[in-house]
Amino acid sequence: MAHEAGHRLTRDRLPPERVASVRRLFDSGGMLLDEGLVIIFGDNASFTGEPIVEFQIHGSEAVVKALLRDLGTMPGLRQADPGEFSRRALENGTLDLTQVEALSDLIEAETEAQRRQALSLMSGALGQRISTLRADLVKAGALLEAAIDFADEEVPYDVSEDVLSLLDVVSEELGMEIAGYAAAERVRSGFEIALVGPVNVGKSTLLNYLAGRDAAITSAIPGTTRDVIEVRMDIRGQAVTILDTAGLRETHDEVEALGVEKARRRAENADLRVHLTGVDGETVLPVQDGDIVVASKVDLTATEHGVSGKTGQGVDALMEQVSKRLDDLVDGAGLAVRERHLVAFKGGLEHVAVAKTFVARNEYEVASEELRQTSMSLGLLLGEIDVEDYLDHIFASFCIGK
Repeated sequence: MAHEAGHRLTRDRLPPERVASVRRLFDSGGMLLDEGLVIIFGDNASFTGEPIVEFQIHGSEAVVKALLRDLGTMPGLRQADPGEFSRRALENGTLDLTQVEALSDLIEAETEAQRRQALSLMSGALGQRISTLRADLVKAGALLEAAIDFADEEVPYDVSEDVLSLLDVVSEELGMEIAGYAAAERVRSGFEIALVGPVNVGKSTLLNYLAGRDAAITSAIPGTTRDVIEVRMDIRGQAVTILDTAGLRETHDEVEALGVEKARRRAENADLRVHLTGVDGETVLPVQDGDIVVASKVDLTATEHGVSGKTGQGVDALMEQVSKRLDDLVDGAGLAVRERHLVAFKGGLEHVAVAKTFVARNEYEVASEELRQTSMSLGLLLGEIDVEDYLDHIFASFCIGK
């Protein structure tokens, strides 16, 4: 159907497959619509695996409308639904579900780290890992099935040792992915860094300097910041949300007290805390492993080491420290980046653990079923099992067509 439309628009002057060529495009009445590049793809040669024609035309609203209007008069043609091309690619086997998710992440990537992560997954890295794990499960299952089939006969050797060896490898790989999920998910969704300290220590001033705008109200009056203010940033390629928290102190002001409590909770749950200190050098929250402690308002104290949100002194050094901490947090990040990946890997690990227990007891029938359940959990990740509800949710977030 696509090639037929291309023939009509170009008056049977379609170029050879996968060769970009300039062609004039005419409507059904013979009127010239535009002149642009035309590329055609045959079976199994396009993104979706289907025959496709691409028109790279001038992008004015009038030109696009005219071409779409003419295409809409052709029988069997309609505008694509959101995510339809990606869904067809999944259904035709040119992408697995993890690659479709990665494409969505690539489209929405804000930072260099997110771009690299999405491209790695879109290349099929997670699918390849899952395929390797499933291959080991098949080997282990085949050994168990052979032992079951010949249970009443003499078998050359006990398969338990070989099966357990394979399952140990699978367990280790699943465990590594589970352990690396938190860091990988943070790269995808972004880290939270909380600026914490006593009242009037310069947190909001520093936030405004980092943001390059007045994101927070600053004043010499203690307790000005009553709520957590968030600013999204890119720090050395990592997506980060900086949290400007209310100054932590005892207060009888009911509204400020609510802000202080909320600030305390957000700071404790943040991935990293930057403790700004005054002249006494004391922190208002316990310093956790990896936190950064830095003196603030050094423009007023003539201190060489520290930071000033007013003048920018020490900010570059602070950002370098933050960047190194983030690098430490993402070290060991796995390929699983979504909650459903984690659930599938955890479920698979549980089934493998049960299977190993039954293999040790020589109860191969139950162990074999557990391995099938593991393989199903992993197959769900690739979209090989009925996941219609989830697919609807994924593709609804895509742009039209893509």
